[in-house]
Amino acid sequence: MIHIKIKATITAAVAVLLTSTAASAGGLERGGYNIDLLFDPSTYAAEAAATYVNPQRELDNVVDVNPANGIGSNGIGGGQTNGVGETESYWVPRIGVKAGFGDSVDCMADYSQPWGAHTKPGASWMGANDNIETKIESDNYAATCSYKWDVGKGQFRIIGGGFYQEVGGFKERLVTPILAPGFDGVGRLDLDGSGWGWRAGAAYEIPEYAFRASLVYNSAVDLDNLDGTIDLTKVLLPNGVGGFVPGSKYDVSSFASMPDSLELKVQSGVAPGWLVFGSVKWTDWSQLQVIQVDPSQPAPGRLPTSLVLLYRDGWTVTGGVGHKFNDQWSGAASLTWDRGTSHGYGNQTDSWTLGTGVSYSPTENVELKLAGAVGLLTSGSSVGEDVKYDFGNDIVTAISTSLKVKF
Repeated sequence: MIHIKIKATITAAVAVLLTSTAASAGGLERGGYNIDLLFDPSTYAAEAAATYVNPQRELDNVVDVNPANGIGSNGIGGGQTNGVGETESYWVPRIGVKAGFGDSVDCMADYSQPWGAHTKPGASWMGANDNIETKIESDNYAATCSYKWDVGKGQFRIIGGGFYQEVGGFKERLVTPILAPGFDGVGRLDLDGSGWGWRAGAAYEIPEYAFRASLVYNSAVDLDNLDGTIDLTKVLLPNGVGGFVPGSKYDVSSFASMPDSLELKVQSGVAPGWLVFGSVKWTDWSQLQVIQVDPSQPAPGRLPTSLVLLYRDGWTVTGGVGHKFNDQWSGAASLTWDRGTSHGYGNQTDSWTLGTGVSYSPTENVELKLAGAVGLLTSGSSVGEDVKYDFGNDIVTAISTSLKVKF
């Protein structure tokens, strides 16, 4: 039999390990959703974590398939067709607090950044008419509670909660060739929106065996108030009589839904000090296909646009093992497969990630955790309306650290 303290220590390493291995997930996923703190056996606990991710995707054999969008001068458009570095590194923070009320109720509140993206191939590659820079960020504020009672040798727990989410970002691309000094042909789209979501789930735990199985559903978040601007002030547009007029900056509106997800997690002690764990997660990325963006007040020169994603559903499968070395140290290792959300358009192909993590507890009230991961981003090709390209097998690395205080 395995004592509950063994379970808690090993699970700590597992939790931070999974934060880093999720770094290569598809779609717009970054930190995703994480409620592991809710299961901490302490009455009160607070945790802060940060993950640094460095994807290294490069694009080759780039071809401009829509020359009508123009190839500019002064380094905008044209030029580089191989070795185009597209991805940018980023940080993912997470902060949470948890409190237990009696023997049955646990609640947690947390801040996270579940979604995001940052691609910056720049202006000097052949696909500048498709993308110069795109950046998406999110903020998520959540509250989750559970109620548990004895069932057999363990405890059954029902889980429920809600969250408020803010999502925003921008995209810049070459719209027209450079036709006059002061007009570089680059347009910019900015969008921001917010919405509410909810979660529900259940878990069964047998502390004596370090066993826990949980199934949690997170709802979609409808961003039905997406609005922002399109800035074409550096673009010259045809005036209909053979000349050109400067574009303008105008308000736009749109709609999108961030995806719902369902995740099953299982862990169990298999020998004194040893734990195996695994998870399967489905994310409904296929609902993000083409996001239409329209002028709030249509007028000549106020052009609509769209964000073309064409995602398919994401699947993430993880398996691993954890070990308690002594009263202060424990560690874990895992292997994660993530099914790419791109299929013929985009470069989010399947990825494989190997992760390791350690947990150090100098006292029974403090836990320091460190995890690292290295992943393989598999090769493929993309064909779009503006550009097509190939990409080989690339590397993503990540490091994650956290501090938990409990009492």
